[in-house]
Amino acid sequence: MSIEKPKTIFEKIWDKHVVKNAKGYPDALFIDRHFIHEVTSPQAFDGLKKRGIKVFNTARTTATADHNVPTKDQHLPIKEALSRHQVETLRKNCAEFGIDLYDLGHPFQGIVHIIGPELGLTLPGMTIVCGDSHTSTHGAFGNISFGIGTSEVEQVLATQCILQYKAKTMKIEINGKVGKGVVSKDIILYIISKISASGATGFFVEYAGDAIRNLSMEARMTVCNMSIEMGARGGLIAPDETTFNYIKGRKFAPQGEKFDQAVDEWKQLATDEGATYDSVLEFDAADIAPMITYGTNPGMGMRVTDRIPTLNELKEISDQTSLSKSLEYMGLEPGASLLGKSIDYVFIGSCTNARIEDLRMVASMVKGKTKASHVEVWVVPGSKQVEEQARKEGLDKIFEQAGFELRSPGCSACLGMNEDKVPAGKYCISTSNRNFEGRQGPKSRTFLASPLSAAAAAITGKITDARELV
Repeated sequence: MSIEKPKTIFEKIWDKHVVKNAKGYPDALFIDRHFIHEVTSPQAFDGLKKRGIKVFNTARTTATADHNVPTKDQHLPIKEALSRHQVETLRKNCAEFGIDLYDLGHPFQGIVHIIGPELGLTLPGMTIVCGDSHTSTHGAFGNISFGIGTSEVEQVLATQCILQYKAKTMKIEINGKVGKGVVSKDIILYIISKISASGATGFFVEYAGDAIRNLSMEARMTVCNMSIEMGARGGLIAPDETTFNYIKGRKFAPQGEKFDQAVDEWKQLATDEGATYDSVLEFDAADIAPMITYGTNPGMGMRVTDRIPTLNELKEISDQTSLSKSLEYMGLEPGASLLGKSIDYVFIGSCTNARIEDLRMVASMVKGKTKASHVEVWVVPGSKQVEEQARKEGLDKIFEQAGFELRSPGCSACLGMNEDKVPAGKYCISTSNRNFEGRQGPKSRTFLASPLSAAAAAITGKITDARELV
């Protein structure tokens, strides 16, 4: 009698979803949930129309408008022609193919990676895809979630399966207790700064350790969201009581006895004792401080109290070239400190940090305070439900008194694809996930940081160690 080899959570979920495999070829993987939005779906639907194919399983497909939508006056027609066209095309395609669409004005509308979890559409043990790189967010619930390209979107719409090679596995374990003012965004920025923006290329990352276990579900989503920023295919965290408590009672989650049965199954997903990974990294939570990026990729990060590296401190010529180019774009000097650096904009939002917990965090810091007069602050909730909850709790009043502008849900200034752009040359502290050149608008300059660090900068008008205000 053969004894089954111990498996990681990734291997358990993957193996269960393989429909067909053959040596030397990618696996045909069944997909439990397919999220779509207005940017990467139009060509996929066109492909179906040309071949006269229907969507294979509309019940497993969920659509929302998020990337191109304005965050002001959402009841009015969209001003930007391309954005308007993309949203209107999504509406037509969803109507034609019979797909549920959470459109502007719908109580469930919001950023795709925020509405999935809050509606109970995202569950442990699933395979989840979306034509968006930050689909890794959903992995916080203990599932395999990853972004796909437009041709793959068509593949899933047509067959409910996707051709994929099985990724290698990496475990990143963080033990110990984080210090004051350190939140989940700091944890993931710290990891990326240590292993680089390509350090997990080809891997699916499982986050473990007591520092991860002690995070809320919303904080876990922030960590998994940025897995892609170190090159990983995705990231996941084994489900536990924190996960089950979050899911219970959500609209599309299993109810009653079915929920209890589901929890029993979800408990079996955790990595088996003795299972092996292709790579294991360990970090000490006590070493993590409030983080900030200084360059033009998320790997160029440091503790806010550190200084930018000099060229001599980097061994690789390619790293030196990259640093020089980045600092020239950012208007910064090697070896300089960022503390006290004046900023122009603060953006609190995106699929990384636009959940109610993030907004509460910001409100707790700015209550009774006023923003610096030269800084413009946008607070963009991740969904209509988050917006409604924020208003219900009176957070909108706190933001208003602080001089912050609370807007309607959307991807907003995370990416220069809608009306919310940071002007050329201006500095923005952003709670989003990418600081590439022009990401927030042509020639805009981005510092990535946590909601606490962004709130601190909004109040002081400059890059500040959030621990001073916590």
